[in-house]
Amino acid sequence: MKKIWDEGEIIAIKYLQKHGFVIKDTNFKFGRFWEVDIVAEKWSRYYFIEVKYRSHTLFWLPEDAIIARKLRKCLRTMQFYCKIHKVPLENIQFDVITILREISSHKITHYRNIEMY
Repeated sequence: MKKIWDEGEIIAIKYLQKHGFVIKDTNFKFGRFWEVDIVAEKWSRYYFIEVKYRSHTLFWLPEDAIIARKLRKCLRTMQFYCKIHKVPLENIQFDVITILREISSHKITHYRNIEMY
């Protein structure tokens, strides 16, 4: 059984597949604490996707969890993935999918090609 905090990743995977992405990997880890939620491919391009899910906005929005430290960790994880899978760095991009649970559905926002620094 998937854990409750994985619900967002399941929703994101279904969204990506509906839009023509092929899921290559999930929860790809580099080291003990570094991870990318989803690695997908479309048109010979690899997408490294961070998923932020919230069931309410009482304290913060899903977008509030996208912080510089997390982006640096994702960048290192992406570079490691590309090295071991022989993916050219010019064929990758970093995306974020935020999901906010609403009463009878989910609001999904796909932020594309986030600048890494």
